[in-house]
Amino acid sequence: MSSTAGPRRWRSVGTFLSHCGWNSTLEALTAEVPMLTWPITADQFINAKLLVDYLGVAVRLGEGDPVVPGSGELARVLAESLDEARPERIRVKKFRDIALEAVRGGSSHRDLDELAKRMAELN
Repeated sequence: MSSTAGPRRWRSVGTFLSHCGWNSTLEALTAEVPMLTWPITADQFINAKLLVDYLGVAVRLGEGDPVVPGSGELARVLAESLDEARPERIRVKKFRDIALEAVRGGSSHRDLDELAKRMAELN
């Protein structure tokens, strides 16, 4: 685990089944938890593609609202994702600090600070 202050790895969470919303994605990355992707709408498909195809920190499970994997398929993919030697499990550890940077001191953090300052000036 990195020496950077921040969330600890969720030892009780082996894999996170995610719709791939941005907040969920950042939470999983900062906790060093690989994901099973199941995007349903909007930016979730792009986030899932980023996680699976580009970063290699997630396994594609399903896509779209009507696509529901069978219980056997879900169990198989989930069991495979828990293997400590999986490349997704190894790679997710490399992205923790990058994800933390995006959350702390990143553009969203700065924009929220700016909004708070401007609202305070209105009073």
